[in-house]
Amino acid sequence: MMRIIAGAYRGLRLKTLKGEALRPTSDQLRETLFNVLGESIQGATFLDAYAGSGAVGIEALSRGAQEVVFVEHHRPAANLIRENLQVLGIDSGFRIIQSQVQTGLDQMAGQGEKFDFVFLDPPYAEIREYHRSLRELGRLKILRPASLVIVEHSRHCRLEERYGALSRARLLRRGGSQLAFYRAL
Repeated sequence: MMRIIAGAYRGLRLKTLKGEALRPTSDQLRETLFNVLGESIQGATFLDAYAGSGAVGIEALSRGAQEVVFVEHHRPAANLIRENLQVLGIDSGFRIIQSQVQTGLDQMAGQGEKFDFVFLDPPYAEIREYHRSLRELGRLKILRPASLVIVEHSRHCRLEERYGALSRARLLRRGGSQLAFYRAL
């Protein structure tokens, strides 16, 4: 079980899937992420890609994000996000897209959607997913001028400094994980 760290749902618990397929973002790493984002999350649009249990997007909702879009292709994980939202009594301000992340990104770009924050957390072992998703985000027009793309990855994974219109602005290490922050140019 994981917990919501701060905001309207502080202290409430979230369910996670069992097994090695899902590696939830730790409470400590989520706390670091949202300490960096601070008050800018309030009223923001937030994309949680490779959402897993939905913990990061739900934390964004708890802290005042206006809208969160969860993208998750694994049916049990997408169902878990629905269950976590329902248990917390969250019935608006979100959407769940059950598809591959690239398909979801293309669909949202085609609909003219824009996000203030994008959080990417592919499985650590799927290095190609990191590069593919960052290249897509650097190419598509779903980011606002001041948007921030945050990528959780293993400290052993080396991401590029630039992906199209994205440039890495910051890198934070916490244990075996890192958060890379990319700004839209």
